[in-house]
Amino acid sequence: MSKNRRVVVTGLGVVSPIGSTIEEFWKNLLEGKSGVKRLTCFDPTHFTSKIAAEVRNFDPSHYLSPKDMKRMDRFVQFAVVSSKMAVIDSGLDLDREDRTRIGVLIGSGIGGLHTVEAEHKQYIALGPEKGPDRISPFLIPMLIVNMAAGQVSITLGLKGPNSAIATACASANHAIGDAFRIIQRGEADMAVTGGSEAAITHMGFGGFCALKALSTSYNDRPEKACRPFDKNRDGFIMGEGAGVVILEEAKHAVKRGARVYCELVGYGMSGDAYHMTAPDPEGDGGMRCMAASLKDAGIKPKEIDYINAHGTSTLYNDKIETLAIKKVFGDYAKKVAISSTKSVTGHLLGAAGGVELIATALCMKEGIIPPTINYEIPDPDCDLDYVPNKPREAKVNVAMSNALGFGGHNATLVVKKFL
Repeated sequence: MSKNRRVVVTGLGVVSPIGSTIEEFWKNLLEGKSGVKRLTCFDPTHFTSKIAAEVRNFDPSHYLSPKDMKRMDRFVQFAVVSSKMAVIDSGLDLDREDRTRIGVLIGSGIGGLHTVEAEHKQYIALGPEKGPDRISPFLIPMLIVNMAAGQVSITLGLKGPNSAIATACASANHAIGDAFRIIQRGEADMAVTGGSEAAITHMGFGGFCALKALSTSYNDRPEKACRPFDKNRDGFIMGEGAGVVILEEAKHAVKRGARVYCELVGYGMSGDAYHMTAPDPEGDGGMRCMAASLKDAGIKPKEIDYINAHGTSTLYNDKIETLAIKKVFGDYAKKVAISSTKSVTGHLLGAAGGVELIATALCMKEGIIPPTINYEIPDPDCDLDYVPNKPREAKVNVAMSNALGFGGHNATLVVKKFL
């Protein structure tokens, strides 16, 4: 594989529970303003968890026509809107570019669950005699996971490599990593890439409740519920949104005078081969994934200034991710700054990695590390520097972002300042 083509991040687009502009997202992240609240999209009274990180007041009409909105599931709308934001932020004039050289790779862990439930509800209401005739012809093309990438490609007229990744909570990192490889190999010059998710529905939310994966102890204090690495954590907070970045071959970016947030230099992935939902108790998958990303980047562990952790606020993830970091970084693990931005945004599932790479890029650009909020009582199993409760000014030259998904899917990205 040729690796002489460098790849940089030149555009950011976000739809999130703490803001759907980069400015609002970053401000709320640094202030630790939690996006977790009591559910509003349906009555959560009979669910064990009653809180989530919803995208509120989302208005896609500034970016999409009424006709297009009707034909896109919520997760697709998130993807298209954040992709258009990223293109605008990048300063790209697509009419002046070779659209066959721009790829689209966008992941999603679950896909169009809103569409599935709405159509099934109507089918059941009408019964088996009338129901089949009322199934929307858009049911399938609205629900399938690949339609986020498909609709972004169609909307922006991008004809390069087009793919969709579905690796649960690692989907966005895998999509970005694969786009990175495609540009390195010379198969494209740019890519619109990241993740999108909108699965806060009766069945989606209820399924995670049934798994006993969600927080239930803070229903009366939603903003305190997501507390990665804290001893009193009791489950993750389901979120939704999208995070999309523009990756670009470095010489192309420099030639057009683009603003560069950072350079993507490493990508590692691994499989736990252990359990459907639980991480390997020895942290083997996460450890090998991080190590692979460092090797790919040609970066030594002691060169990492910041780790954006997967940090879900579940008992096992935070403990095992901490163990994996210790195995990779050795004594230096105690010195590297680590934070979980999920403490503020909630867990955006297949979109998490995209949103967290954006946070990492902004951290590097602005010289401020976002905090892990709600870190109040240390856990002996989680004894590293998690940048508790307040942002920290720091020079961040090299950073890492982890994503660890159900099924044992792991993906790590390494970025550094572009020089």
